[in-house]
Amino acid sequence: MPPPAATAPHTLTEDAVAVFTGVLLISVGVAFFTSAGLLTGGTAGLAFLLHYATGIGFGKIFFVLNLPFYWLALRKLGRAFTIKTFAAVLLLSVLTELQTQFLQFSHLQPLYAAIAGGLITGTGFLVLFRHRCSLGGVGILALYLQDRYGWRAGKVQMALDCAIVLLALWSVEPLRVAWSVAGAVALNLVLAMNHRPGRYMAV
Repeated sequence: MPPPAATAPHTLTEDAVAVFTGVLLISVGVAFFTSAGLLTGGTAGLAFLLHYATGIGFGKIFFVLNLPFYWLALRKLGRAFTIKTFAAVLLLSVLTELQTQFLQFSHLQPLYAAIAGGLITGTGFLVLFRHRCSLGGVGILALYLQDRYGWRAGKVQMALDCAIVLLALWSVEPLRVAWSVAGAVALNLVLAMNHRPGRYMAV
């Protein structure tokens, strides 16, 4: 059996299109969550909690929360990864601030919003991960642990995401938290099934 062909690196244009595509999908998922009053995991989950508590825009909080994680990304995952991640975080922060000008929902059933938003967001993360990019925070940690120890990024992120969503029990009614956990599971199932060692891993 012939050895597999070497994988060609992505071009700058391919990376740019992928970052835009992934972030746009994630921004739609965020719109599902916010319109239904739901939460999600990771740094975005913390940003949601602070957004609901303070009224400050999700995008602004999300951008600030990610700042400390760039040091880990630069040291452990490289300059190119860090630059693409910074660009993705900045783009998502801008898109979510402008989202209501482009997309509004008159009604969203919470469980549907959780599952659909989770699957859309997971697909967006998958696009970013396959182009060596993330949205900072937990995503950086999950990719580092996968690269360093071979732990599946999807499983690591699912565990951390569910833990963060459960923290919302301090301030959010249990049923809304339950829908949010369903969304976090849907999101991370996409990653666990499609982004792991032995499957497609982009360069």
